[in-house]
Amino acid sequence: MVIDINLSNLAGPKLPNPPSIPQPSLARLPQYHHYLVDLEARGITRISCSQIGGDLGYIPVQVRKDLQYTGIIGKPKTGYSVPELIRSIETFLGWNNINEAFLVGAGNLGTALLGHERFSKFGLRIVAAFDTDPEKIGLWIHEKAVLSLDQLSDLAQRMSVHLGIITTPAEAAQAVADEMVKGGIQAIWNFAPVKLRVPENIIVHNEDLYSTLASLSWKLARRFNVPIQEKEAV
Repeated sequence: MVIDINLSNLAGPKLPNPPSIPQPSLARLPQYHHYLVDLEARGITRISCSQIGGDLGYIPVQVRKDLQYTGIIGKPKTGYSVPELIRSIETFLGWNNINEAFLVGAGNLGTALLGHERFSKFGLRIVAAFDTDPEKIGLWIHEKAVLSLDQLSDLAQRMSVHLGIITTPAEAAQAVADEMVKGGIQAIWNFAPVKLRVPENIIVHNEDLYSTLASLSWKLARRFNVPIQEKEAV
């Protein structure tokens, strides 16, 4: 099968470096966005920090500080325009600029991410998948082509793709990360349960599903007072 990719249609805009923002504030912005979109759908056009804080359980002063990082300034007594605040958050987070990404690992998790349509609402568009399995190379999964991994670095450079997603087994993740760095990818969303060794300038976000599951199981065990079983001495 011959796979034709129109490079001119896939090359996205380069984004400027975002202003510095504390991680807790950055984590709250998507919560504000989800809340505001719901308000807009209900026809509410203006909102105050006090109202946002009251509904979401945050101190109004903290809400105001968080929103100020986006560059928007509220008006005394009238607060913020809901549509303008939504756009301000989207612009700050880069959600109104499509971030195109390559995904490596077309297994069950990779397939699920390829079909996750809501990513596009948050500025992410996975344009192609890569794998080393000959039976998967050449397939189309959720309208995304599965290409050979050895094509990744060249295509990443030609298409100016700067975001990579790793959904491979742990033992393959480092080699994939090396190929991504070679291709000029600047940020890696890593779902593999392994710590990657990459240059300091590469942004890595580890989505540790196993640690999250362990934490959830531990909390559930505590709730039901499940005793921790000690290993028998050998």
